[in-house]
Amino acid sequence: NFSFIVPDFKKIYQDFFVHQEHINNAETNDKVVFEVTKWAMPDRNPEAKVIEILGKTGENEAEIHSIMAEFDLPFRFDPVVLKESENIKDEISKDEIEKRRDFRDVLTFTIDPEDAKDFDDAISFRQLENGHYEIGVHIADVTHYVQPGTTLDKDAFDRATSVYLVDRTVPMLPERLSNQLCSLRPNEDKLTFCALFEMDDKAKIYNEWFGRTIIHSDQRFAYEQAQELIEGGEGKLAKELQLLNHLALKLRKDRFAKGAVNFETTEVKFKLDEKGKPLEVVTKVRKDAHKLIEEFMLLANKAVATYVFRMKKGEDKNTFVYRTHDHPNPEKVMDFAQFAKQFGHKVNIEEAAVSRSLNQLMSEIEGKPEQNVLQQLAVRAMAKAKYTTDAKGHFGLAFPHYTHFTSPIRRYPDMMVHRLLQYYLDGGKSVNKKDYEEKCVHSSEREKRAADAERASIKYKQVEFMSMATDKVYEGIITGVTDFGVFIEIIETKCEGMARLADMKDDFYEFDERNYRVIGRRRKKIYRLGDKVNVRIKKTDIDRRLIDLSIEI
Repeated sequence: NFSFIVPDFKKIYQDFFVHQEHINNAETNDKVVFEVTKWAMPDRNPEAKVIEILGKTGENEAEIHSIMAEFDLPFRFDPVVLKESENIKDEISKDEIEKRRDFRDVLTFTIDPEDAKDFDDAISFRQLENGHYEIGVHIADVTHYVQPGTTLDKDAFDRATSVYLVDRTVPMLPERLSNQLCSLRPNEDKLTFCALFEMDDKAKIYNEWFGRTIIHSDQRFAYEQAQELIEGGEGKLAKELQLLNHLALKLRKDRFAKGAVNFETTEVKFKLDEKGKPLEVVTKVRKDAHKLIEEFMLLANKAVATYVFRMKKGEDKNTFVYRTHDHPNPEKVMDFAQFAKQFGHKVNIEEAAVSRSLNQLMSEIEGKPEQNVLQQLAVRAMAKAKYTTDAKGHFGLAFPHYTHFTSPIRRYPDMMVHRLLQYYLDGGKSVNKKDYEEKCVHSSEREKRAADAERASIKYKQVEFMSMATDKVYEGIITGVTDFGVFIEIIETKCEGMARLADMKDDFYEFDERNYRVIGRRRKKIYRLGDKVNVRIKKTDIDRRLIDLSIEI
């Protein structure tokens, strides 16, 4: 007449008692969302009721839905939101075209991942009579279709960002907009918002223009296709891509010369079967085609922020949504430098030298076993980037002013930026700073939620993958040392697990906190940060997303 729920949440170790009337048709081994109804006595089980059944424990759909529930991600769109999106007209009127600069006869293309459907940026390119190049960064004009005050807009604001889990996207906008109306698909007229640049062959900028455009994309490239052409392949737009890559490399070099930090982290992705089971863990590779798009998007974002900042002289600036990144906390940089030292690397902690020193470190560790852990820890040592109405600059990019303009299909701050930019271009007076700061705080919070959910889904797949490979010895690198265990990253799969000191039976190991190591009391065997070790999978806990390892002696 009753049941128990075992919570996934790592910090709760009590089971929850469920009365018959609160089971809600759930069965043994169902994954459920539950609500606590009573937690009165510390010596008795708290009580709960089942809210929703997600599926059977261990099944991909149930586990991913569990992560979505854990981070309070929406499972579906409200019918009112879907109806509003379906009612948006897709034809482009002659009046609308006349309000815009027409780029339909200018060479235009997109470069995106092979499996992408939401193409929110396109590049136009032509050579001018003076020998300079005109390069347009055309961004999907989402705010033409999503009007302020609509249910669609309110829902997009609440979501604030699309969330990219390992096997699905939780989109900010319904598919009607993200994959159809706003997606810059080839051979279709599309409405866009443009940052237009005139530059020479050294990427020196002579003129800028911002405004609404209409485009007709000539070609849709996957990154792999674009990369082949950049590397000397022959085909449609090969010369243009090679020239744009030349300009992007100049922009990139200039950025780093001014103090930008190379924060490229190693990302993993999974090859999944039809049921969502991981077949392989692969490391994402970033090549020139990725960096080409990145540089022109960075240029557009920087230019928009700088343009709005400089619109009004003096202290009384127009309120705007900026993307800022503070200088790192000196103590955190010092801690990271000590950590890197254990791997044999030196970091200069003087404020003026931090950027250059970090870039040198990133070059030194490329391709080495410690690359992943040091990249991740370097990012953690930095301040967190955020949205704000304060134009504080961006340390990591070395830009005095920066914003997010280039991804309005998947980020609400970009929609705010589009609206504000057009409003100021039309001569509007500065909007209420307090209102927009609140929207910025909300957007930053939602961004963190998305990042945490994405990490949780990756960790789940890593643990699931390693649970199927328990009979193998792996090479690992020690990435953390505590008084209860040693954290080890398996080099091949980038999965992290722990070898508990209590399970290391060859000796009694003691923690030496100052030197990031543990030492065997009798044999004096030392395991220190950065050491390579061979490990086996001892146990995996998919619910808690944990891997227990045993070190091969």
